[in-house]
Amino acid sequence: MIKADLINKLAKEMRIARQEAETGVNLFFDILKEALLRGEEIELRGFGSFRFRKRSSRSGRNPRTGEPVNVPPKKVLYFKPSKLLKEMINK
Repeated sequence: MIKADLINKLAKEMRIARQEAETGVNLFFDILKEALLRGEEIELRGFGSFRFRKRSSRSGRNPRTGEPVNVPPKKVLYFKPSKLLKEMINK
């Protein structure tokens, strides 16, 4: 499913104009993005959570030249599905 499919499904299920559904979906994603950019974790009960993991710095290797490279520390965003969603998927 892509964003357009989500918008069409929402418009059909709620019996609203496609433009209204698109506005709602875009607003939802904008709010999620803003919260993540502020470093907040997001929890959607019954669906899952978006959280950050910290990766420490490490030494790596340039695959082309084989030279050692220092990889700086960074935050990585990951999604953890809820227990309910996992159960529904594995039925």
